[in-house]
Amino acid sequence: MTLSGIGGLPHFEPLVTPGDPRPSVPVEGVGSSLSPGDWMRAVSSARRAIWAGRLDKVVLARDLTLRSEEVFRAGDIVGAMAAAYPECFSFSFDGFVGSTPELLVRRTGERVESLPLAGSAARSDDDLVDRSLGEALLHSAKDRSEHNLTVGMLRERLAPLCTRLDDDPEPWLLRLANVQHLATRLQGRLREDRSSLTALELAGLLHPSPAVCGVPAAPAMAAIRSLEEMGRARFAGPVGWVDANGDGEWGIALRCAELSGHEARLFAGAGIVAGSDPVTELEEVGLKMGAVLNVLTAPGSSG
Repeated sequence: MTLSGIGGLPHFEPLVTPGDPRPSVPVEGVGSSLSPGDWMRAVSSARRAIWAGRLDKVVLARDLTLRSEEVFRAGDIVGAMAAAYPECFSFSFDGFVGSTPELLVRRTGERVESLPLAGSAARSDDDLVDRSLGEALLHSAKDRSEHNLTVGMLRERLAPLCTRLDDDPEPWLLRLANVQHLATRLQGRLREDRSSLTALELAGLLHPSPAVCGVPAAPAMAAIRSLEEMGRARFAGPVGWVDANGDGEWGIALRCAELSGHEARLFAGAGIVAGSDPVTELEEVGLKMGAVLNVLTAPGSSG
């Protein structure tokens, strides 16, 4: 497995240099499990379930299958993604590639950390517009509600394992190349009787994160099975590493693609809450998927 990122992940130099002159190879979209209209209707159904009190939040994902005249090359793709999104954790193993901004859990000795993200907005090349988009996100009642649900659930799962657990007093903006997210960092120290838990075991206790499933987890998972009409494969699962001492770092497999010869299947999702608008949520999924789409359709990703 090849991993490249920040904050303790092993770092390898990108396998391609951005801007290498390579011929462009035609790539075409060949379909999604749900059309845009059907996916927006699924969002409306999820919203009605939330209004009825059956759940508070559910994350609905979409897929997009691409076909290229040449074989998609995982090594080139993960190298390009690591270069394009240096703030993210980039990964590649067994035909599964991506760059995720979301830290599920990091363990360093007795110290544990998580960085849940929920609530998203676009970026702009215009500094004034970009700041305005960020401020609107910080003050959005809908996005703050979604974010608080995610942080609260992770806090509930981590708190019993820790002697103390601290978090940021207010969400802050994690700005990536094409999108910005509301972020809150959780940091704690494991209880003595829990200090033997490895990073992998901690990831198992925290998965599925409400950032990719919902709140409460059981009805959210039922809604996902009913409404998405697709298999998620490895999308939204934990991806990372653990060493012999139990230390390690696990992200959530987002902004990713399953590669199989001439085809690539992309995934992205959006958190649905009571105030969600189907059109806006569809735009958010497209924005997130664009992080992978831009790399896969660039010269050098296949050949």
